[in-house]
Amino acid sequence: MLTLGRVKSDKDKNKEGLRAIAESLKRIEDLLSILPGDPAKDMRAKLGQIRAVVLEQRPPALVLVGRRGAGKSSLVNALFGAKVAEVGHVKAETARGKWYEYENDRGALAILDTRGLQEGSRPEGAESDKSALEAVLFEVRKQAPDVILFLAKATEVDAAIDSDLEDLESIMQEIERTHKFKPPIIGVVTHCDVLEPKNTPLHDEAKADAGELREKHNHVAQAERHLEQKLRARGAIGAKLEAVRGISSYLSFRDDGTQRSDERWRIEELAQLLFRHIPDAGRGMFVRIARVRGLQEQLASDITRTTAALCAGIAAVPIPVADIIPITSLQVSLIAIVAWLGGRALDPKAAGEFLGAMGVNVGVAFAFREGARALIKFVFPGAGSAISSVVAFAGTMAIGRAARTYFLQSSSIEEAKRAFEDERTTAKPEDEKVEASAVKAPDEGDAPKP
Repeated sequence: MLTLGRVKSDKDKNKEGLRAIAESLKRIEDLLSILPGDPAKDMRAKLGQIRAVVLEQRPPALVLVGRRGAGKSSLVNALFGAKVAEVGHVKAETARGKWYEYENDRGALAILDTRGLQEGSRPEGAESDKSALEAVLFEVRKQAPDVILFLAKATEVDAAIDSDLEDLESIMQEIERTHKFKPPIIGVVTHCDVLEPKNTPLHDEAKADAGELREKHNHVAQAERHLEQKLRARGAIGAKLEAVRGISSYLSFRDDGTQRSDERWRIEELAQLLFRHIPDAGRGMFVRIARVRGLQEQLASDITRTTAALCAGIAAVPIPVADIIPITSLQVSLIAIVAWLGGRALDPKAAGEFLGAMGVNVGVAFAFREGARALIKFVFPGAGSAISSVVAFAGTMAIGRAARTYFLQSSSIEEAKRAFEDERTTAKPEDEKVEASAVKAPDEGDAPKP
């Protein structure tokens, strides 16, 4: 396996990596600014997608609504797979409704850490002049959430839930009034592990009796249906309800913070649902936190295709030699981003080392592009840029595939090389806007120097 140096901390590397990628994207933006027409506009939009995920990254913002004991803090820990939030076992633990960034070395989640609705006692440190709902309303005026999660225990989906839903409606109205935005809502049925048959494990179905497992799944489905009916019956809530999912978020930790047991169930499915409703700026950090392979692969694939289309567009510009620097910097940045999504530091230098370990010679690849361009121009005048763009697209797709193979699938360099070759020979920009003839060269005086 390729080893990445640890002389500098990951935080320092991330700062340097962000700076390097920002400079690279700025140079490409400067190049695109002097190009006319819709293709240049489309390339700037693609550049904006990369910028949003990496340079404009922020913690996803979630509001967790539910009474005390619904499992809000447990859900935060379950998403991280680590102890980042205290769980109140006997009485209310959260002192006041506030936005709080729960974080570890992979990233952070901005959670509106509410006091439990309908709580039986005030937690220590709570404001004396604010109810649980008033505290939440005060905080949502400061920041709009990306998603609202309404939590209800599986055994209490019909226990005085109407008052909880009235509070949720008040929260939705305040968000819309303040931010002119209606966030999506996901219903979460928590503590599904305690449903009958109680001793039938959901997190380890291989050890469960098949008949009892079916019975437990049926009970989970009943709880989901009941909560969904309640949510959809409320017009404003039902209009924004995306789905209802039953989960178990049980994680137990020792006093030293090490994990005692892990009985999480369907947390990855919930993470996938959340991912679909988180804006681009929050997605990178979310997939690093959740560590769901499918989400990492999905976002990495999306960024790879966007980068490949951008490289193809740059290669289509009929400026000899001018594409080598922006295309190469985009490809190196792509590798660094894929590695970052997999939990590593954002390190363009290590990305360059990865290319070298695979034996990919940028200069040779560029020479091939220019040779192909010259040959086709001789045979079919005007077609050289189109051929170059196809080669740039395929090469970038191959680099992205190799990076996903190595950094996300923990494969060897040899397997990454094979993935590179397989993708390079099959990738085609059929669905991308690579219209070389529509991209005109800038005036000679405006052309960037190689």
